[in-house]
Order: sequence, then structure tokens, then C-alpha cells
Amino acid sequence: MRTFGKWLGRTLLVLIVVIVAVGLWKREEITRLLAVNSLFKAERIVGNFSNMDAAFLTAPVSKGDGPVRALSVGDTMALPDGTEEWIKDRAVTSLLVLKADEIRYENYFLDTGEDDRRISWSMAKSYLSALLGILVQEGAIASLDDPVVKYAPSLQDSAYAPATVRNVLNMASGVVFDEDYHDYDSDINRMGRVVALGGALDDFTISLKDSFATPGETWQYVSIDTHVIGMVIRGATGKTVTELLAEKIIAPLGLEQDGYYITDGDGVAFVLGGLNFTTRDYARFGLMILNDGEYAGQEIVPADWIAQSTAATAPTEAGKIGYGYQWWIPVGAHEGEFIARGVYGQYMYFDQSRDVLIVTTGADRGFRQKGVNRQNIEMFRKIAQSL
Repeated sequence: MRTFGKWLGRTLLVLIVVIVAVGLWKREEITRLLAVNSLFKAERIVGNFSNMDAAFLTAPVSKGDGPVRALSVGDTMALPDGTEEWIKDRAVTSLLVLKADEIRYENYFLDTGEDDRRISWSMAKSYLSALLGILVQEGAIASLDDPVVKYAPSLQDSAYAPATVRNVLNMASGVVFDEDYHDYDSDINRMGRVVALGGALDDFTISLKDSFATPGETWQYVSIDTHVIGMVIRGATGKTVTELLAEKIIAPLGLEQDGYYITDGDGVAFVLGGLNFTTRDYARFGLMILNDGEYAGQEIVPADWIAQSTAATAPTEAGKIGYGYQWWIPVGAHEGEFIARGVYGQYMYFDQSRDVLIVTTGADRGFRQKGVNRQNIEMFRKIAQSL
């Protein structure tokens, strides 16, 4: 009995040592996984969204060596009735309103500040669209109707094999991908754990084998389509999205701070939602888009690409919100009205006819409630119309 007791004690000691060793060996991965699992908790979400580099692998998006381009400040506007309640109800963390390239309102909430680099979530998709437009003009990508496998041949045995570049731009790949953020086992959450544990997003994408429709036939918001755009860009240029975005779009804007991308374990940018910039630096990108791709007298993105990409060309249902090349077009939109949108309340709202840009960041855990997106757009319209 005493011998058994000694054996059991030694065995337990060995197990403890092994557990501790594995914990130390995989400490970073375990820390990131725990961070992902608590990312959206009510008591942590605001702080987490300003400090994503504490939870994930990242790569800097350099602002370049040029001077910071100051944003002009005009007369402060009075916010329309109901705005303060909306800010509180929707857990808005920043609100920046510009008209004719001048700041007319700027404020930060929930203990955030102007220096916070906030997570873009899916607003990052619109950045990638702008980059693709430049590469199309340069000839790196010959045609939007090229199959994605021309530039990303590793997708040949995946569900993406028959899809074109245009299909994935329009979110019309027909690939099965569950985007339910509230389901732990959904594809979007499984993908998040791949990123947290240092896995490879390319491998995850290649593993997708099922389709629900012929490419180009049906619209369904499938975030992994945007990763395929990133694969196309990398295959067409031999460069990373991080360096291309910094060189061709970010550096000419004259940002205040470097940004950063969340990356996977291979250093591949999480292009479908991993950009982090300050609210003002989001606005610098937004002003360039608002002005048809031109900023401070320099064409950055071709004007015809801005027009093409923000038109409702995707096969969405009649009477529902429209979609272009990684941009949203609201129901009842007039010409030049479109948005970039990210989960939990991240928006860039454009009204080119009024020369208005509105940038908001948020930590809205009720973002998926029925009617919330429509209410947000109506608030943006109300603000734009009051200027």
C-alpha cells in the first residue's frame, strides 16, 4: 500500500510537471484563445476593441515617412434630437462628422480617446476593395472575371474552384460558411480560433468543400470570401497585403499613427476584419473615398473603381440592402450614398451629394437585433441632413 502511495504521488507529480510544461510551451496560444473567448464580454468589450494587439498576433501597417495631413476643423454642429440617446443605446465609442473635408463634430465615449486604435472589423473589407481596384488598374489582375484559382491555385480542390474574382467581391461565391457570431461552433467562430491559436487561414479556406449555389447566382454574406480576395492579391503580386496597403493607400494619406493588422500564425493579414486605426485615421481613408479616390491633390484609387465598387451589383434580394464590391448600399440610397460596416457598430457612412462623411466606432453587443442597422443608417442620414 505504501509502495502504491509512493507510485501515485510520483505519477501525480509527473502529471503536474507535464501540465505546467505544456502550459508554458503553449502559453501564448492559450492566452490568445482565452482572450478570444472573452473578447465580447460586456465588462471587457470596450477595452478589448482598443487593444486587439494584446490578444492576437499582429503586423504593423506603416503610415510612412511623410508628414501628417492635418484635418481642418469647421464650426461645431449641433447634433440632431435623439443622437445622445442613440450614442448611449448603441454603445458608440467615437463619433466623427465631416462636411466639405472639415470636422464638424468629434467626440469619444465610454472612456475611449482620440489616440485609441480601434478594431475595424468588416470595415477592413472596403479597404481591401480599394487596394484591389488599384491592382486592376496597374494590370496585376487582368480581369474581375478571371477565376480565383488563376491567382490562388491552392484553391483548386476547394469550393472556390469555380468562383471568379467578381463573385467573391460581390459575396456571391455560393460557398457554405456559417456567419453566426452567437454559435460557438459556427464557421466564423472556428475561424477566429484558428487565428487565436496561430493556425493558417489559407489552410482553413482550402478546407471549405461545400457549396449551396452556383457562383454569381445568389448573394450571401460570407466573410471568408474576403480572405480569398487577399489570396488573389498575394498570388498576383508576390507581396503581402500589409505591405501593399501601406505603400499604395496608407502612406499617401498622411496618418497620425501606424495602424496594424491582426494576422494568423503565418503572418497573413486577417483582411476580412483585422485592421486597427484611430477614428481620425479611418476618416482620412474615408475622405479619399468620398472624393472619388483623390486626397490632397493625388489620385490614390481610380475614380471609376470607386463608382463601380460602390454600386449595388451583387445579386441581393429586391427591396433589401444592396452590396457592391465589399461596400454596402442602404435601402433607398440616393446616388453617392453607401457605407462600410463592421460588426458591433463600426461604420463609415458616405453621402457624396452632401459631401458628408460620418465615422463611428462602437461596442454594441446588440448589433444583430432586428432593425439596428436600419436605425443606425437613419441616424447617419439625419445627421447628414442637419448640416
